Amino acid sequence: MKIGIIGSGTMGIGIAQVAATSGCAVFLYDANVAQTEKSLANLRKVLDRLVEKQKISAEKSEDIFNKIKPCTELQDFKDCDLVIEAIIENKEIKTKVFQNLEEIVSDECIISSNTSSISITSLSAELKNPKRFIGIHFFNPAPLMPLVEVIPGLLTEKNLAEEIVTLMESWGKIPVIAKDVPGFIVNRIARPFYGEALRMVEENIATPEQVDDAMRTLGNFKMGPFELMDLIGIDINFSVTKTVYADYFFDPKYKPSLLQQRMSEAKLHGRKTGKGFYDYSENAQKPVPEKDEELYHEIFMRILSMLINEAVEAKRLGIANDQAIELAMQKGVNYPKGLLAWGKEIGYSTISETLQKMYGQYQEERYRQSPLLRKMSNK
Repeated sequence: MKIGIIGSGTMGIGIAQVAATSGCAVFLYDANVAQTEKSLANLRKVLDRLVEKQKISAEKSEDIFNKIKPCTELQDFKDCDLVIEAIIENKEIKTKVFQNLEEIVSDECIISSNTSSISITSLSAELKNPKRFIGIHFFNPAPLMPLVEVIPGLLTEKNLAEEIVTLMESWGKIPVIAKDVPGFIVNRIARPFYGEALRMVEENIATPEQVDDAMRTLGNFKMGPFELMDLIGIDINFSVTKTVYADYFFDPKYKPSLLQQRMSEAKLHGRKTGKGFYDYSENAQKPVPEKDEELYHEIFMRILSMLINEAVEAKRLGIANDQAIELAMQKGVNYPKGLLAWGKEIGYSTISETLQKMYGQYQEERYRQSPLLRKMSNK
């Protein structure tokens, strides 16, 4: 199978590695040739480390690398069976690329986007043949994160999602089908993990170190919200939040944070710039949080209740089935448990009471409960 990948940044090269490892011929294009050269050099180092750790053989390493052909023009995609776009999160730029691509590839070629938040329907609407367009959303780093969200738009051919699911499974991934809603499954449900954490810091309720420590120690999350934002990139996380907020017609549940905007403006983007909520310079020491049992409980219950409420609402709206919702959060962002199961374990009535208390305190629609959560809490 011949796979075209547009964009050779971290995500593009990661998807290329996954496809090549599964035996596909990969054509990698980026308008920035230097970026492609840099990414291929980094991939060589990654493969060498896998050989050193005896995860793959030297022969397999060579095979993977040689299956990826760098391209300097889209014309090289003319024989591809599937093209995956992984460039900047800008609808106009993506649409123009897809329109150019349609003039090159065959009518049978599937065209897809790795977008994390832009509507698949809106991206496909400008195409001559929108039936063959679909969302295939990998998570970073693509070779390590097992989840792939498969998102058919309103114009996507009926059986295409199942075809992509089968292909992703053959690539060793865990695919889930999601409705074409802002943020799909993971980026929609996960918004409060960041948003509520940011609000508590903005209001001087807690420090970033305390929020992260509370979520790790009480919830067994591998990373707290601020550590994760620093890893993802504060600018990227902020951009996704803004997109989801705007696409949900400015629903207060998804309102972006002023603190995050200021961090983005200051180019304090996290690990990639050396400083974000934490300092990543060579001799920097991570601050030790002041532990407070009562505060930690409040932090944990506020964030978790908001997350569970979002998962229940996603279930109510049929954004995905229960299994997909649980898998998505565990395999896409490494949550320690499925949120629906977690709600049942703690008690949906407890989650409902927490949200009711917060609504009473703030008088904001941000804390409204899913009608399904109310129903489940009364059982």
